[in-house]
Amino acid sequence: MSIPMPTSETEGIRLHVTPFRPEAVIGALGLPTLLQLVPSPKSQENQQALKHASGTLRRHAEVRGLVQRMLRSTSKGRNVASYAGYMAAGVKGDLGAAWSTPPVTLWLGSQLASIGEELVAGTGMRTVSIAPGSPVVAIDGETQVAAWHELYDSPERYGLTTDELARIRVPFELFWGLEVKEARQIFYDRNVEGITVAKNLAMSMDQRDFGTRLAHLVIDNVRVERDGESVPFGKFVETRGRQLKASSPEVVTLSALRVLVVCTLFGRVGLARSGSTLRDEELPEGVTAEQATRRLVPLLSTVISTLREHFLARSAVSAPAVLAGIGIAAHQATGWANTGGTLTEDELLHLLSTVRWEREARYWHGVAASANAKGTLNFAGGAKDAGGRVADAIVHPESQYGRRIRGR
Repeated sequence: MSIPMPTSETEGIRLHVTPFRPEAVIGALGLPTLLQLVPSPKSQENQQALKHASGTLRRHAEVRGLVQRMLRSTSKGRNVASYAGYMAAGVKGDLGAAWSTPPVTLWLGSQLASIGEELVAGTGMRTVSIAPGSPVVAIDGETQVAAWHELYDSPERYGLTTDELARIRVPFELFWGLEVKEARQIFYDRNVEGITVAKNLAMSMDQRDFGTRLAHLVIDNVRVERDGESVPFGKFVETRGRQLKASSPEVVTLSALRVLVVCTLFGRVGLARSGSTLRDEELPEGVTAEQATRRLVPLLSTVISTLREHFLARSAVSAPAVLAGIGIAAHQATGWANTGGTLTEDELLHLLSTVRWEREARYWHGVAASANAKGTLNFAGGAKDAGGRVADAIVHPESQYGRRIRGR
C-alpha cells in the first residue's frame, strides 16, 4: 500500500505585484527577499570564490554576465560604498524625508513559476511566484543592489542593525519571458537613451549642498523694483536649466549664482570648487556654516541689489565667468581672506560701480568673453577659464583689463 502524495503546490518566492505590461509587473518587496533573489554582484565577480560556489550561484553569475557590466575596478564599483553610506543615512533618518532610491529593474531569466488570480477585481493586483534558484538579474539599479548587500553584510559599520534593514521595502519592476538580447536592450535604453543631467544643474538642485542652500538664501533676501512694484529677485532666477533662453523672463541661472557664492567663500580656490558638491564640513578653515551664512547672505544680497538694474538688463553681470570674478573680489571683503589683500564692503561696492556692465566687445572681449568679426560676444568660456581674469580687472582698476572693463 502506498501513501498518497500531498496536493501539488507551487514553491518559490511569492511577490504581490501589479502588471503594467503582459510580461512586466511592479511592486515592493522586503530587502531580505531582494537579496535572496539577486546575489551580490561583487561576489559574482570573484572568480576564485565562484569555483567553490553552488551550481545555482555559478549559473546566476553566467546569466548576469550576459546583460551587465563589471563592478570591479570601475567607477560603478567604486560608487558602491558611497551609495551604501547615503542609503544608511536615509534609513537612520539623518536625511529626513529628502532621500530616495529608484526602483530596481529585475529580469527573470526564465518563466514565472505561477501567476495567481486577481486579488482585487479590476486592479490587476495578484501574487506571482519565482521558482527557487531561478536567475534574477538587476539590469538597472545594480549599484543599488550591491550597496544593499554591503549594508546587510556589515550593518554595524554603517550604524545599523539587521532588524532595521529587515523592515525596509524596496520598489521594483520585474520582466520575464525576455530573450537575452531583449534584456540587453533594456539595459542599453535605461543607461544610454536617457539624457544625463548636467553636473552644475544637478548640484543646483542638491539641497544638502552648502553652496546651493546659500544661493537660495541670498535670492530670497533680495527684492527688486520692476514696473513700479517690489518683487522677489527669485522671480528672475532660472532654477531648472543651465542656460537662459532669449524669450524667458529670467535674467540669471541658479547655477551661476552658486558660482558667485562658492567663489566668495573660497576666493580663487572656488573656481576649482564650483564644479563639485560642497558639504558644510568642507568650508574654509576656521569658518563655520553659521559664520559663512551670517556674512555672505547680507554681503551678496547687497552686491546683487546694487547691480540689480544690470541683472534685469541681462548685462555681462549675469555670465558665470563674471559672477565668478565678482565672487573672488567679494571674498576679500569676507573677513577670512588670507590671500590677495582685503577690502571693505564700501570699497568693493565702489569698484563694482565703476565697471561698464554692458555686453559690448570693447569692455569684455578678452576678459570674460570673445568677440567674432561682427563684435558679437560669446561668454561660453566659463567661470574656470575667465573668473580669475575678471577678478583682477575688478580689483585693479589701472591694470590693462581693469581699464578695459571701465571703458578707459
